[in-house]
Amino acid sequence: MTTPLVHVVVVDHDGGDLTLACLRSILASDWPADRLRVVLVDNASRAPVTASVARDLPAVQVISSPVNTGFAGGANLGMRERADAEAVALVNNDATVEPGWLRPLVDTLATDPRIGAACPKILLDTPAVECAITAPTHRKGRGDRRDLGVRLSGARVDGVDVWGRTRLVDGFWGYEPTPPAEPGAQWTGARAVVRVPVTGAHPPSVEFRLGADAPTGVRIVSGTRTTECTVGPGAAWHPVATDAVPADVVNNVGSVRSADGAVADRGWLEVDRGQFDEPTDVALWCGAAVLLASAYLDDVGLFDERLFLYYEDVDLSVRGTARGWRYRTAPASVVRHVHSATSIEGSPLSFHFNERNRLLVTAGAASLPGVARDLGRYLAVTGSYALRDLGAPIARGERPHGAIVTRRLRAFGAALRRLPGRRRHP
Repeated sequence: MTTPLVHVVVVDHDGGDLTLACLRSILASDWPADRLRVVLVDNASRAPVTASVARDLPAVQVISSPVNTGFAGGANLGMRERADAEAVALVNNDATVEPGWLRPLVDTLATDPRIGAACPKILLDTPAVECAITAPTHRKGRGDRRDLGVRLSGARVDGVDVWGRTRLVDGFWGYEPTPPAEPGAQWTGARAVVRVPVTGAHPPSVEFRLGADAPTGVRIVSGTRTTECTVGPGAAWHPVATDAVPADVVNNVGSVRSADGAVADRGWLEVDRGQFDEPTDVALWCGAAVLLASAYLDDVGLFDERLFLYYEDVDLSVRGTARGWRYRTAPASVVRHVHSATSIEGSPLSFHFNERNRLLVTAGAASLPGVARDLGRYLAVTGSYALRDLGAPIARGERPHGAIVTRRLRAFGAALRRLPGRRRHP
């Protein structure tokens, strides 16, 4: 039996060394080289890696776009070149694959001709140690009834800043306006759980930047070690003792969708204990790493390029389900992902496209009453942010902060302008 020809597409926009590492891992796959076709789509990078690829990785076909067409447009450029390939793999440029990643995915597609996508087990790129932060809580009052502990705004491991890859697992209040000296800070509740990426020596040297409005006693437990410190006023770095064993953390093993249209990674931030190692059908596949049957793409089509970034995989999943296609996990296939490396989680760019496209994809598949309900719910939630960030500070005699409300309203307006075209989309 002939080994299937697999067409792999990697989209790059200024990914640099991450993109090169991704391509090298794919070329090192345990798969016959003549049955593996790798395409790099350079999406108008300011600092493209195409010259390095041509010199060092000549097996990679390069397609250059003169403009940035987003992940949707870039991936479509690559997928249109699939020709006679039986399957098409999408791999984010900030991910690396393990050598044996392809076989379980190909075997999964082969079990049923109506399986359109095989989903690997995607892990975060670096194992992590868990820390639990407990603190007495207070309420700001006058419109803010939340029980607030302390603010976490930074993390270092062995002196290296790892805040961008630190995962706030549970017990946090989410993004909100914070003091300028504490960018990205989030308030904890009475107890919060954090996972910090760790490489190198064990036990690592971990530090947290913690802040509070008044002196607050904090207790941090990691493994069998306990750290007690006093935080605030203001923010400062505090060493955290740990002897916890670093563990792999799940990014995605297929995706799920809630009633309001929000999409979540199945298993997000759970320690990988084998709980997802049994193959199963899932509602949605994740574009960070997936193997798609060419027959599925021939039938359903490619990404809606108007989405540009985010939710394009959800949209294509939903369109396929409507045509009778299934999606199944293949957890023996392992991919590691530097989550949000090229589009920072919580950034204005990420926020806008996530919110806009969630509304577009949800409303595009809903009845008119459903559209009204979804849009009304979004405005109601936006109103709650307005009370928190505008009304409550004014009531306390403090400066209001309208950034999040403004971003939500801009995303809402952008969705409304595009909704008629989306609802006509096949």
